[in-house]
Amino acid sequence: MRGRFILCAFGIALPALMNAQVAPPKSRQDSIARADSIARADSIALVQQLEKELGVQAADTSGSAAAATQGPRATGGYMNIGFVALTDAGWSTEPNVGAIQVGDHDPHVNGFSIPNVELTLDGAVDPYFKGFSNIVYKLDKDGQTGVELEEAYVLTTSLPANLQLKVGQFFVEFGRQNPQHPHAWSFVDQPLVMNRMFGPDGLRSQGMRLSWLLPTSFYAEALVTVANATGGTTSSFRSPDSPLIHGGVISDRLVDRPSDLLVVPRLNTSFDITETQTVILGASAAFGPNNSGPSARTQVYGVDGYWKWKPAAAQAGFPFLSLQSEAMWRRYDAARRIAVADPLVTLPGEILRDRGAYFHHVVK
Repeated sequence: MRGRFILCAFGIALPALMNAQVAPPKSRQDSIARADSIARADSIALVQQLEKELGVQAADTSGSAAAATQGPRATGGYMNIGFVALTDAGWSTEPNVGAIQVGDHDPHVNGFSIPNVELTLDGAVDPYFKGFSNIVYKLDKDGQTGVELEEAYVLTTSLPANLQLKVGQFFVEFGRQNPQHPHAWSFVDQPLVMNRMFGPDGLRSQGMRLSWLLPTSFYAEALVTVANATGGTTSSFRSPDSPLIHGGVISDRLVDRPSDLLVVPRLNTSFDITETQTVILGASAAFGPNNSGPSARTQVYGVDGYWKWKPAAAQAGFPFLSLQSEAMWRRYDAARRIAVADPLVTLPGEILRDRGAYFHHVVK
């Protein structure tokens, strides 16, 4: 039996610019108005003095002074800081807990563990972009601290035609659970099918994602991600851990054409069945090269669904009932390769097929 405790979660809003305007209390309006008048007069005098020193013509002085009287402009900038720490406590009859809890943020020992401590930063870069980052600290089974930059990306806010662009390192939007951080999971460990398809840390890479919010009466969104297919968080593709799948020596090659990249399309939709029931449906795919051979490729497909019931009289989101499920299929084209276990053995070219699913429900 295992339990998870969220130790701390908070958000702090900070002004991004010192010049953001704040509405004063009514009792202070007169005094602040007088102070503003004095400040504007000082600004006009300063502009005039600077223009005089720089040799600017007097005819331009009135225009600059008028601009100074407008005062500072509020830009609506902000920055949020968040901190979440997870502690797991539990016991298993299996002495080697890590053999059955294979996710990177799963509990790996009997007793207590801290698999995830997350520092999040997000804020407005300018009127057109937002910036996000997630820095993760964790303790392994021996109590050693690990640190990783989990996500760091910018997100557009003003593209036309309901388009949005994400650029940087991020969890790829495949299915429902892969893009979620551990504190948002319904259970303490990652589903086994997720580990099998995308490895212990999920499918995460550096690239760009374009999304389009469809002009429908209900929510519908189409997304496509183009990212690197290399690295330890691209299992099923060109991960250094891929020999666990194909059993052969890795075939290294450079990224010299578009087909060497990972492409992940997704379509998801959401609608209300009744005033108390909501359904979310999605379909995803991932196409990219694997490292069993110079032209070997992998295809992964998935469908996911989520249903939630919340009574009209619910307070603060409780009570509710939810059901969630995902199913995945993988076609791994393994090339002719030298076996890792025995260099004298050559494995034949073959198609490795795999599939799996999970289902869980939550009552609160």
